[in-house]
Amino acid sequence: MIRQFSLILSLCICTVAFGQESTITKVPKRIYNTKKVTTAPIIDGNINDETWNAVAWAGDFKQWMPDEGKEPAQKTKFKIIYDEKNIYIAVRCYDTEPDKIVNRLSRRDGNAGDWVEVNFDSYHDLRTGFAFTITAAGVKGEEAISQNGNNWDNSWNPIWYAKTKIDEEGWTAEMKIPFTQVRFSDKEEQVWGLQMHRNNFRENERSIWQRIPRDLPGWVSNLGELHGIKNIKPQKQLEIQPYVVGQTEKFEKVPGNPFATGKRSSVNAGIDGKIGVTNNLTLDFTVNPDFGQVEADPSAIALDGFQIFQREQRPFFVENKNIFDYQVTQAQAGGPFTRDNVFYSRRIGRKPQGGTTAGTGEYVNRPGNTTILGAAKFSGKTKSGLSIGILEAVTQKEFAEIDNNGTRRKEAIEPLTNFFLTRLQKEYNNSNTLIGGIFTATNRNLSDTNINGIHNAAYTSGVDFRHQWNNRTWYVAGNMVMSKVLGSKEAIYNTQTSLRHNFQRVDAEHVNVDPNRTSLTGTGGNIKIGKSGGGNFMFDTGITWRSPELELNDIGFQRNADDITHYNWMAYRSLKPFSVFRRLQINYNHYASWNFEGDHTYLGVNTNSHATFHNNWRTGFNIHYAAVDYSDAALRGGPMLRLPSSLDYNMYINSDQSKKVQFRVRGGKTNGADNGFKRTYASTTITFVPINSLNISVDARINSNNQELQYVTTNAFNGNTRYINASLDQDTFNLSLRLNYTIKPNLSIQYYGSPFISRGRYTNFKYITNSLATNISDRYQSYTNNQINYDANSNSYLVDENTDTTTDYSFANPNFSFIQFQSNLVARWEYIPGSEVFLVWSKGLTRAGNPMDDLLRSLGDNIFGQTAHNIFLVKATYRFML
Repeated sequence: MIRQFSLILSLCICTVAFGQESTITKVPKRIYNTKKVTTAPIIDGNINDETWNAVAWAGDFKQWMPDEGKEPAQKTKFKIIYDEKNIYIAVRCYDTEPDKIVNRLSRRDGNAGDWVEVNFDSYHDLRTGFAFTITAAGVKGEEAISQNGNNWDNSWNPIWYAKTKIDEEGWTAEMKIPFTQVRFSDKEEQVWGLQMHRNNFRENERSIWQRIPRDLPGWVSNLGELHGIKNIKPQKQLEIQPYVVGQTEKFEKVPGNPFATGKRSSVNAGIDGKIGVTNNLTLDFTVNPDFGQVEADPSAIALDGFQIFQREQRPFFVENKNIFDYQVTQAQAGGPFTRDNVFYSRRIGRKPQGGTTAGTGEYVNRPGNTTILGAAKFSGKTKSGLSIGILEAVTQKEFAEIDNNGTRRKEAIEPLTNFFLTRLQKEYNNSNTLIGGIFTATNRNLSDTNINGIHNAAYTSGVDFRHQWNNRTWYVAGNMVMSKVLGSKEAIYNTQTSLRHNFQRVDAEHVNVDPNRTSLTGTGGNIKIGKSGGGNFMFDTGITWRSPELELNDIGFQRNADDITHYNWMAYRSLKPFSVFRRLQINYNHYASWNFEGDHTYLGVNTNSHATFHNNWRTGFNIHYAAVDYSDAALRGGPMLRLPSSLDYNMYINSDQSKKVQFRVRGGKTNGADNGFKRTYASTTITFVPINSLNISVDARINSNNQELQYVTTNAFNGNTRYINASLDQDTFNLSLRLNYTIKPNLSIQYYGSPFISRGRYTNFKYITNSLATNISDRYQSYTNNQINYDANSNSYLVDENTDTTTDYSFANPNFSFIQFQSNLVARWEYIPGSEVFLVWSKGLTRAGNPMDDLLRSLGDNIFGQTAHNIFLVKATYRFML
């Protein structure tokens, strides 16, 4: 009945959507004609060189936000010229109150204050482009645009030049962009997509040269055109950037441990490079990369057993990462399944996976991460419009060193591994149709190791498509992936019984553990249809699946398998300011899930709304109701557990982000039926900009998590399996401080510090008796005081289930108090474009506190006055442009 309702509702939504008339505002494309010059302008921000007179000014900008199509508060005009090697842009931003121009300093890509931006679709493929931004303070920013403007990647760092000036008429900007930094065809006469974009910060207003109505889907496909670029020769690009780094670590000395002497130092070197194979295709490579300047991952703890997704921060893997992106499920409705990706670059250089045979009294020294010997990326687009992305990386074999009273031995904990990925995409039908594919391979050399629990090989392949029609307003899209993992019987057994798969579930008839298997093959995918423009109404609905055998985690990210989910999103948005609103959007979502046996595992509905007011304050709320919720992982391989239906509600308020003092407040609560669980959270972020060069931000978060059924462990008793749970009282507090001081656009100091504590107390231990019972109290049997006792000597609970005075089984005390402090102080100086010096001080400390102590007192006691792990690092790079 529920399944039928869900499908009927989706059909109704589609019927309503198809009935909507797509009234797209028709806007003619503007054309700017440039000219070639023989004398290059001096890039000083003055725009007074004679060579600028070769072309005319272009202007007549229109608002894009907040009131699309209206005249902006201030006028803007620009010029574009070029020579053999560079393209030049001059911009005049008029301002009737030049003393109120907001020229805040920030690091590169900060885009703080007033700015102007030029967008080039140099391939003129109507899908990809390059954005170059310069602020009134002279801070540069760049983004690689893909997916027709749905993805803006600010990790791209080309070499270009820009200067700005503030005068009595407003402010001006001059830019010089080498042709080596953008990609284009070898046609004799070029046509590029073009957009000029201005941000008036104090008015919170954006204006653009080529008008793009807010209901038009896409960005790049709607750009104006740049004509007049003729007979430019593709520029071969060759950049070599060696680095050297010196590092000293200081940490707590442990008596008797020969590896914890309190101090160690090292010197390292490597090289990065970029080779323009053709003007369209580029090879990026790195040998022995170092990422010492990268900020540490935020602290987190997960009690559900699933892995935590961490964002990529390493420059080599961040830059142009969109080329290799292959989301299994792209859904506007969101959901945990949208994290799944065939490629998750954090797998390369991961923490070693193997264990050691070290015994009592032995000390172990093991590396924190696997060393990347080298990596290369080959990417670009051919003359025929085929986009190519190829990545190859090799990580070295890693050893743990074990000391036994001065006698040392080494044991392999991570094999030599090769990672390979190819991503292809081809456009047809004037870029309205896209067909692509992906292939990945992970190969490990396990022949001379004792690491038997991981795959020796893993392969994934996939195909995807997207077709748009009616001026790109409507679309249908889909993809399918297939995975195959190979390994020893032990390795494949581990995969079958992992939390993602749970083939050992006693109540599942469609999966079972085969201890003799040496491979596993699975599939996944997504198919959807939607409407992305042409009026106030939009929707996106589809079905996504992961077969029980799908396994992507050797080079990808996958939370779970054995799932079929129908999702739906629909939205109504305002296109013009009205009443008290600058902008308003209301969303509706619903989700329905089944496993491959046909069990209905989830049904949820959600509504949320987000509003921006005329005073630039923002607010929003979210309400989510889960009517049906079953988990096949909550009992870690046990039977499916019925979870309480729940109601979640939360809201946020943001103050005007253009002010020197800003704040964000957010809070919410989730209640489970029958008092099955209760979660509350609150957070506050305060940002202070006392001067244009200094930004201080403080973020405080506190969470409370109370569960009636929280998994503890599994034991056996009289031939029966006991899935032991408990009531959990968990409190988490996190504080983050960020300080950004920009002395000059190329010289900055950043500080990040974050104390974190999560404390959990377990009481009322119980075991599951009927996991699917309607009432939560009927799903378990609590231990009586005569059946369970705490033993302080072993810090464990002893269970005498049949009360015969003999311990039947025991389990460790699950109470915890996880405390961590992380900080990073980085001084960065770009002494010439592309060449940098970093001074870094990283501090880290991890402690296990007393779970019975007060939360904040325990945090302070375990951070202040304790010996932390300090890393002092100096890194210098120099980029050769050959």
